[in-house]
Amino acid sequence: MLNKVLSFIVRIRYGRLPLDLKYYYRDTYYCQVVQWKYLLKDYLFKPKYKDLSFNGEFAPELQFVLPFAYWHFKNGTLKSTHSSKYTREMYFFSENHEERFDTRTNEGNYNFEMPRILYSQDYDMKKWLPVPLKEEYKNEIYVYEKPILIIANRYNMEWDGPPISFYSIEMLTYILDLLKDKYTVIYNRPRPQNITMDNSDIYDMDEFSWLAKEYPEVILMEDLYTENKAKARNFNHLQMMVYANASHFISIHGGTATLASYFGGINLILSKKGPEHHFKCFEKLYPKFSGASIYHAKTDEDVKTFVDKYFVNP
Repeated sequence: MLNKVLSFIVRIRYGRLPLDLKYYYRDTYYCQVVQWKYLLKDYLFKPKYKDLSFNGEFAPELQFVLPFAYWHFKNGTLKSTHSSKYTREMYFFSENHEERFDTRTNEGNYNFEMPRILYSQDYDMKKWLPVPLKEEYKNEIYVYEKPILIIANRYNMEWDGPPISFYSIEMLTYILDLLKDKYTVIYNRPRPQNITMDNSDIYDMDEFSWLAKEYPEVILMEDLYTENKAKARNFNHLQMMVYANASHFISIHGGTATLASYFGGINLILSKKGPEHHFKCFEKLYPKFSGASIYHAKTDEDVKTFVDKYFVNP
């Protein structure tokens, strides 16, 4: 019954929406309604009660779950957090964090105990605070003569089909030829063994051997992990330590771009398709993570334009 009422409200307020989008509008209202039952606990009595559990994908965890947990921590109401493998360092502020889940699931994305989940028409959020990952993980280990540029790529299944948004070898050539002398370039495309997998298959671009041959000055994140000067406890931990010392990022939509947006500076995001476009996530949500300047490229030509404007001659 509640879903029918909320669907009716969505239709009245927003008209007839495409089927693949309207449920996100309704889910936003549903999340808000769920939070009503916590008004007294969260704002008046404030017991340490909140047991927060999430086994969905990496992007929504960074976008909505982690900032929600941090709000409860600052509010004095966070009791415990439960998430996937390799997340202990993300929840550094949680006194009781358990890495409970071995895989991430699409079903886990629809955890309506969060004030927002997935895409939303409203990013003016209460019970949401940016998590200071940069301040927590900034260090004196990953420091170089030239400023760090992180190229955070991915080459995954998208919407049960082939990859759509990714930096091809041709695009990497364009970017590196322009920027390799200006920055210490660190290339990051995590392999399956280094992250908690979800429902998206990771494919092989064969770019690692190409980079080693054509651009030996480019540092691979996986090589930093093998070396592990900082004694990182897992690959996510290492990523945050390296990212914390950087202010220039070139990334791909999803968890790749979300993580990069936590560390300030400039983040150029390639996103050719997705609900993020309709909901203007890159304008309304991503700058909230750290105050980073976000530039959304919808095409490879947009990438070239933004690289020229914001990275070659900032």
